[in-house]
Amino acid sequence: MATTRFFIKFAHSLTSLIFMMSFSTTRPHGGGSALRLFCLAAVAVGLLAALPLSAQHKTKAEMAMERVGWVDLQTVAPLVKVSLMYARADNFTGRVLYTDIRRAYLHPKAARALQKAAQALKAIRPDLSLVVYDAGRPMSAQQRMWDAVKGTPKHIYVSNPANGGGLHNYGMAVDITLCHTATGDTVPMGTIIDYMGPLAHPENEAAMLKKRRLTAEAVANRRLLRRVMAAGGFKVLRTEWWHFNLISRAEARRAYKVAP
Repeated sequence: MATTRFFIKFAHSLTSLIFMMSFSTTRPHGGGSALRLFCLAAVAVGLLAALPLSAQHKTKAEMAMERVGWVDLQTVAPLVKVSLMYARADNFTGRVLYTDIRRAYLHPKAARALQKAAQALKAIRPDLSLVVYDAGRPMSAQQRMWDAVKGTPKHIYVSNPANGGGLHNYGMAVDITLCHTATGDTVPMGTIIDYMGPLAHPENEAAMLKKRRLTAEAVANRRLLRRVMAAGGFKVLRTEWWHFNLISRAEARRAYKVAP
């Protein structure tokens, strides 16, 4: 821990010093000094970027989630991997919704429950891990998501912020799948996460398997996911095999806070 703190201070100090020098150094020999400063600056920025996420500064949005009592998931559930899909453009909206969120946040109760689910998975399949694609979601991001689907048939898959949002907004839901621990590659589930259609509905799996639209492997993987998530107290959403809620919406509205 002391080594990490020293590394952080060193990288920040080096970056600040180099940029201060860049404004005060002249270029008497055709820009050689400026080039050296540029190279040093690149090294310093690289050092900062290479810091583990836990050591990097928290963003404004992340601090806002902490103010409502949410926690960084991986500080409570270290067995769980994180790959936030809304921090990338490869989601159903086609754009980045989490412009300043790099960590997965949940209510502490949900984070502890997810660690319990991860432990249950390790006991059954030590070669697999849980990987979270979305966790707690600020209401501002929920509004952007709603704007992308309102007025379309896909609106049934997104909670309207005007109606209080959904359990992601209370830090009590996750979008999650299974992956190979060694490689991080996800296992077959029949659809991608965020697929909006009947093929994603758990209640349709038997019929889709019979029609050969889902494979036996995909159905078995979905059932394994539901089994271990149930061990943590989560329940699957009937229209999304990847979405799990810890509590009811009524309980969330009565006893918990949303993130702005």
